[in-house]
Amino acid sequence: MKMKRFSLLLVVLIAVLFTGCEKKDSNGLSKMHWDRDMCERCKMAISERKFAFQIIDPVTKKAYKFDDIGCGILWLDEEKIPWKDKAIFWITDAKDGKWIDAKSAYYTDESITPMAYGLAAYSKENRPKNLKLISFDEAKKVVYEVEKLNTIKVQNLGKK
Repeated sequence: MKMKRFSLLLVVLIAVLFTGCEKKDSNGLSKMHWDRDMCERCKMAISERKFAFQIIDPVTKKAYKFDDIGCGILWLDEEKIPWKDKAIFWITDAKDGKWIDAKSAYYTDESITPMAYGLAAYSKENRPKNLKLISFDEAKKVVYEVEKLNTIKVQNLGKK
């Protein structure tokens, strides 16, 4: 009898330990371990709390973490993610650092960000009143434009 109770307690303890390893919110967000979690694309530590980005696989609910929205957007294409059109996007508000829906966020494109894409996201309540604001789709276009310019610069360096 004691052995059965001990075995049951051991199984419950192991289950609690394994389910507690990866905390997720009800919205699919994975808990960030600042300065320890690595960007899925560039492998830099994610430390800037006001520019972090997560992409959630809508089927498996797996969260992919990024230090900059630019890394996340480019990663979808580079890795040929089949579910990219159904992906769920979260970004931290550049004013208060809280997670917000990236598709409904307001963006500015003049910030100093971890990977220099320049995009900062804001909730409706925190959006700046004195700056030009762009949508998520426009922000994605900025990422591709910056990446194209960076590629040209690198190619030109090779010609010197």
